[in-house]
Amino acid sequence: MLLGQKSKLVMIGDSITDCERARPRGEGLFGANGKGYVSLVDALLTAAYPELGIRVVNMGTSGNNVRDLTDRWQTDVLDLEPDWLSIMIGTNDVWRQYDLPAQTEQHVYLEEYEAKLEALVERTRPQLQGLVLMTPFYIEPNEADPMRRAMDRYGEVVRKLAAKYDARFVDTQAAFNRVLDHIYPATLAWDRVHPTMSGHAVLARAFLKAIDYDYNRGL
Repeated sequence: MLLGQKSKLVMIGDSITDCERARPRGEGLFGANGKGYVSLVDALLTAAYPELGIRVVNMGTSGNNVRDLTDRWQTDVLDLEPDWLSIMIGTNDVWRQYDLPAQTEQHVYLEEYEAKLEALVERTRPQLQGLVLMTPFYIEPNEADPMRRAMDRYGEVVRKLAAKYDARFVDTQAAFNRVLDHIYPATLAWDRVHPTMSGHAVLARAFLKAIDYDYNRGL
């Protein structure tokens, strides 16, 4: 497993990461990590690697896009001095183009998305032991669906940046596609964006695979 002794893992993103996490930092007792994949990651790391004392901090904020991450990057990432950082952003960048088509000021088009995400990665990567880049996703199996097609393009940006900056890459769409071969989308997310706990388990498993988590450790 790639995380080491006393590693601090900060996980940042939008509502899919947030999931009612504590403020100002999603870390500690009483469900501070929220009710989603971050909490599952924290629980499974603690269960399998208790001796490492890994800290997982949830810094997701509902409604965020890559512009919002840029605005809060200093306080919510750099000031926390993470050893490992996970970024999953892009859902709102795409979604606002479809649910609020007339409000173009809320749209973050592909070129801006790539430029701003790369600027954050380039600024932060030298300070990290490890970086995990997770694609945005749309829980829709039809690849011709306009929003799914757009989301896939944003996911390819994440793939490219992961290769360029030596980051672990998590193709969340591919992880959901495997499940969608058997399950109707609404059972994983009523709006095809905000996952049920089963959907969050898909995300947690995909993340843990990227950091070489050993499910059999200690059994």
